Amino acid sequence: MTDDIRLADRFRGFLPVVVDVETGGFNAKTDALLEIATVFLSFDSEGLFKRDETIRYHIKPFDGANLEAASLAVNGIDPYHPLRPAIDERDALHRTFREVRRAVRENRCSRAILVGHNAHFDLGFLNQAVERSAIKRNPFHPFSCFDTATLCGIAFGQTVLARAAIAAGMNWDESQAHSASYDAEVTADLFCEAVNRYRDIFEAALKYAPPQP
Repeated sequence: MTDDIRLADRFRGFLPVVVDVETGGFNAKTDALLEIATVFLSFDSEGLFKRDETIRYHIKPFDGANLEAASLAVNGIDPYHPLRPAIDERDALHRTFREVRRAVRENRCSRAILVGHNAHFDLGFLNQAVERSAIKRNPFHPFSCFDTATLCGIAFGQTVLARAAIAAGMNWDESQAHSASYDAEVTADLFCEAVNRYRDIFEAALKYAPPQP
């Protein structure tokens, strides 16, 4: 990538931030948000996207939250385990958003955009948690997102996270699957791999529509 390209130039001022949530069900309005993991991205020395820092929080179910046994069986979470280091939903969001805003500023972006595997699921739970917590400054775009299920379908011919990772030549550890941090990091690696494959096309496009200063 040309030396003067900033991360902000790659996605029209948006900062891609990978998010994965683990929940107590599929209904963002009624079911508990139990984990959130956020992965930041950066450029390596060759101008390729790479996975950077990961932050993760275990979250206490909000008052009156629904917990579906089937969902808990899949993600293996015991929401009330005495050794689970869970914090309040609002606290988890404030901590996450503080780091996202810092990354937005450092990369001179206008705002963050959520990257996720079946991203509208994660974005839906995030937005509902923001509403419940009465948080006014959400750094993420409220409805736009980058969905790696779609990107992986195009780049690797697979839409399931595990199959896409294997098709991309990555290792997949089933014992760690459905942990927010593991799924988010695999998603980040897949996003970087897919985007990096289009570097030449992006650079060619810059000749016709150079980034704004």
